[in-house]
Amino acid sequence: MVTRKEDTPQRLANRRYEERNKEKRRETCGNFQTMIPRELYDEINAFLKENGLTKVKLIEAGYAALREQAKK
Repeated sequence: MVTRKEDTPQRLANRRYEERNKEKRRETCGNFQTMIPRELYDEINAFLKENGLTKVKLIEAGYAALREQAKK
């Protein structure tokens, strides 16, 4: 059985904030919710760290490359 933590003023404020801003965040951001093998995940993360890149930059660059490939 899962027990819920006690409601504190801060937790109540956080819930109200989340409820008010949920739709705005959904409109401005997205998440692909995908799973990849751990080895590939670790390899990608190591590459990004070595090169000072973010996952967002990886997605943007991959998307641009695939768009160019589809044009050909």
